[in-house]
Amino acid sequence: MITHNNIDFGKLVLSAMIGLIAWGCNTKAQPDLRVTEDFNFGWKFHHGPVENAYQTDFSDKDWQEIRLPHDWSVTSAFTQENTAGATAFLPGGIGWYRKTFSMPSNAANKITWIEFDGVYSNAEVWINGTYLGKRPYGYIPFKYDLTPYLKYGSSNQIAVKADRSAYIDCRWYPGSGIYRNVKLVTTNKIHIPQWGVFVTTPKVTDDNATIAIQTDLKNQLKNKKTVTVSTFIYYDNVKVGHVQNEINLPPGSLEKLRQEVTISNPRHWDTENPNMYEVVSEILFNKELVDRKETPFGIRHFHFDKEEGFFLNGKNTLIQGVCLHHDGGLVGSAVPIGVWERRLQTLKDGGCNAIRTAHNPPSEEFLDLCDRMGFLVQDEAFDEWNNPKDKHHNYNQQKADPLTNGYTEHFSEWSERDVKNMVLRDRNHPSIIMWSIGNEIEWTYPRYGSSTGYWGSNKVGNVDYYWDEPPLSIAKIKKNFSDAEPGQYNLAETAKSLVNWVKQVDDTRPVTANLVIPSVGNFSGYSNVLDIVGLSYRQAVYDYVHQNYPEMTFIGTENWTRYHEWKPVIEKKFISGIFLWTGINYMGESKSWPKKGSGSGLLDFAGFKKPSYHMFKALWSDEPHVYVTTQLLEKSPYQWDPKAERLMEKEENWAARQKWGWQEVNEHWNYEQGENIAVEVYTNQPEVELFLNGKSLGIQKLEDQNDHILKWLVPYTDGQLTARAMEQAQVEASIQTAGAFNQLLIKSDKTSLSANARDVAHFTVQLADKQGNPIQHTDREVIFHIKGDVKLLGVDNGAPANVQKYQNDRLTTSSGRALMILQANLNPSKVEVMATSGNVESETIKLTVQ
Repeated sequence: MITHNNIDFGKLVLSAMIGLIAWGCNTKAQPDLRVTEDFNFGWKFHHGPVENAYQTDFSDKDWQEIRLPHDWSVTSAFTQENTAGATAFLPGGIGWYRKTFSMPSNAANKITWIEFDGVYSNAEVWINGTYLGKRPYGYIPFKYDLTPYLKYGSSNQIAVKADRSAYIDCRWYPGSGIYRNVKLVTTNKIHIPQWGVFVTTPKVTDDNATIAIQTDLKNQLKNKKTVTVSTFIYYDNVKVGHVQNEINLPPGSLEKLRQEVTISNPRHWDTENPNMYEVVSEILFNKELVDRKETPFGIRHFHFDKEEGFFLNGKNTLIQGVCLHHDGGLVGSAVPIGVWERRLQTLKDGGCNAIRTAHNPPSEEFLDLCDRMGFLVQDEAFDEWNNPKDKHHNYNQQKADPLTNGYTEHFSEWSERDVKNMVLRDRNHPSIIMWSIGNEIEWTYPRYGSSTGYWGSNKVGNVDYYWDEPPLSIAKIKKNFSDAEPGQYNLAETAKSLVNWVKQVDDTRPVTANLVIPSVGNFSGYSNVLDIVGLSYRQAVYDYVHQNYPEMTFIGTENWTRYHEWKPVIEKKFISGIFLWTGINYMGESKSWPKKGSGSGLLDFAGFKKPSYHMFKALWSDEPHVYVTTQLLEKSPYQWDPKAERLMEKEENWAARQKWGWQEVNEHWNYEQGENIAVEVYTNQPEVELFLNGKSLGIQKLEDQNDHILKWLVPYTDGQLTARAMEQAQVEASIQTAGAFNQLLIKSDKTSLSANARDVAHFTVQLADKQGNPIQHTDREVIFHIKGDVKLLGVDNGAPANVQKYQNDRLTTSSGRALMILQANLNPSKVEVMATSGNVESETIKLTVQ
C-alpha cells in the first residue's frame, strides 16, 4: 500500500500591488516587505533574428507593443510553408522581447529577481546588456537574480530571445515565446527565497490535522542575524493556527526551519469540496517585519492500494481522468485563465475529476485553478529523455533532422534541474496526487519493443499489441532483452535518477510514468523504481501484469475515449482509474493538411461538447443524462438484422476494437425523406423510449448493449426526434428538423469583465431557422462586430480541419456554430457585440468592462 498523508497547496500568484504603483504603496505602508510585481506589461516584440538586440542602446521603436503572456506562432496564418503538421502548421523561428522599466532608489539595498513561468524555447536573457543565461526547456519555470546589474532610480532594459528555429521540435503544438506569466520580486536581504515554503500534513483525521511547515530562510547580509519566524494558518480569512520560533542565520546562509501546527476540525480538500487554507509566513528581525509570504494549501490524505484502488480522505474514489495538452485552441499556448476555467468546468460537468498534464509541466495558474475547482492532477515532466522521438511519425526517431531537434539534446545536462524546478514550484498544490517522470519513453529504446514478440523479427503470428497479451513467456522476453544491443543509454538507470531527484524535493507523493511496453518495463528495472506503474493503451494486459507482478500498483494513464476502456475499471478494483486521450482536441500531431491537430478530445478545439463527451458524462456523472445522435445507415458502423430486428455491427466486435476518436455521427435531424437513419442514444438511464413526432419507436435497454449505446433504425421524416428515459420521464433529449436559415443566436458567458487585461468573455453564435431551431447541417460565414475598448483574441469553429486564421473577426461556421473570445484591456469600457451573416443580424450583447 502506498500512503500519502500530506497537505499540498497552491502558489501565490501575484501580490495585491503590482508594478511601480505597488512599490509606492508598499513604501508607505510596509517599506521593508517584499514586492511581487506583475511583469507582463510594457514589453516590445520582434519576430525574426536581430543583431545586438540585447544592448541597452538598441532602438526598438519600431517593434510591436505587446503584453504577456504572448505566443507569436498562433498569431500567424496556418500554412504549409516552413511548418509541419506535428506543430500545427504554424511557424516557429526566433523572437525577441525587450522591456524598459525603472527601479526605485529604496530598492538599492534589497534583492531582486525575475521569474519566468515558461518561455518556449531556448530562452536567453540579458539585463542592461549583461548575459544572464539560457534555459533550453520551454515548459519549465526559471529565475535570474538581477540585483548586481540593476540601476536604481533610473531605467533598466531586459531582453529575452526565444529560439524555435527547429520548428518541428515537439510532437504537438508548443507555441513560441514568453507564453506564461513573468514576475519581478524584490525582498530584503533576509527573506524566503522562491519556492521556499513547503507544507505537509503528517497526520490528518476528521478531528485534527497536524500541519508541518518547512521554511527556507536566506541571509544575504554580511553578519549573523537572529530572526523570528511567525507562521499563521488561515481558513476563509480566519486565523486557525499559529507557531513561532527563533533561528540563527549565519552570513550568506540558507537555513531550513521546520514547524508544526495542529488545527481542530479541518475542512478536507476533495474533488467535490476543494477547501483551501493559507499559510502566512512572517520573518521579524529586531521585532520589525522584514518579509511576508502567503502560501495557499489544502488538507487531504490519500493512498493507492494495489488491490483496492485509490482512496481520497479514506473514501474509495475512481479516477475519471483526461489527458490535456497545454494549448487553448485559438489562443495557442498563451492561455488566459478564463479560457481554462470554461473548458475545465465543462469537463467537470461531464463527471471528469482528474487531469494528466500531458506531456509537460503546466502553468502555475493552471494548477491554482485545479486546486480551486477540485481536480486531481498527475503532473508530468517529459515526453523525451536521452533518445528522441520522431516528430513526423511518433515512436523512435527514423532519421536525424536539425528541424526536429528538441529537448533530448539538453536532457543529460538539464533534466535534474528541470524536474526539481517542476516539483519545487508545484509541490504545495493539493490537486497533485502523483508526479510523472515520462511518457511512453520505451519507444525510443529499441530493445524494449523488439524483445516482446509484438514486433520485428521476434513477432509471433498475427498477435496484436493493442488487444493481445504478450505472446512470449516472461523468460523468453527477458532473454530477448538480454541478448539485444543495450544502446548508449540505460532507461531504468535514467528512471532511477529522475525518481531520486523528485523525492529529494518531495517524498510525500508517488512517482509514476506512462509505460507503453510494461511487459519489458516490469522486469527491466524501470517499473521497480516507480511507486505506480502507468499503462498506456494496455487494457489487454491488466490481468497479465496484476497476476505476474502482484507487488506492483497499476493505473491506466492513457486510454481511448471508448466505453471498453472504462468497463475494466468498474470490473477490476486494482485499476483505480484512467486518463482519456484526450479531454480536449489539441493542436499538432497531424500528418496531413489541412488537419491542424488531433480530434480525439471530448471537447473540440473551441471547447464545444462532442458526442464522446456525452458518452462519458453518461458513464461518469450521477446526473441523469440522455443524448441523441444520428447518421445515415450506410455511413454508420451498423446494419439491420431482420431476424433479430435490431441494428447490429457490420463488423463483428467493432465497438470493442475502436481506438482514437469517435464514429462519425450528426447532432441534427435533417435528411432526405425515407432515408434509413441509425440513431444512437448515450445515457445512464436503464431504459429509454424513442419517439418521432410523438409516435413511439420502441424501448431499448442498456443491459442489452455491449457498447453502452442504445440504437434504433428510423426511416427519416421531418419533425422532432425525442429520446425519453422510462424511469424519469422528465429526462429527455430532442432534435428537430431545421428549416431555412433565418437567425443568428448569440450568447456570452459573461456580462462584465474586470479592466485588468486578463479577464475574457466567450461569445458563441449558432445558425438557426425562424423558430430558433439550430441549423447544424449547413454552414455560412459569420462576421463579428465589436464596439468598445476590448481586445479580440480570435475566432474558431472547433473543427480539426479549420485553418482559417484565428486572429480575425470572421469565419465560416462548423455545424452551424462559431466562437469568439474577447479580453479586457486596462480601461473601463462599454462594449457592444453583434454578429452578421449575409443580411441577417444577431441581437446586440452588451458587456461592461470595469
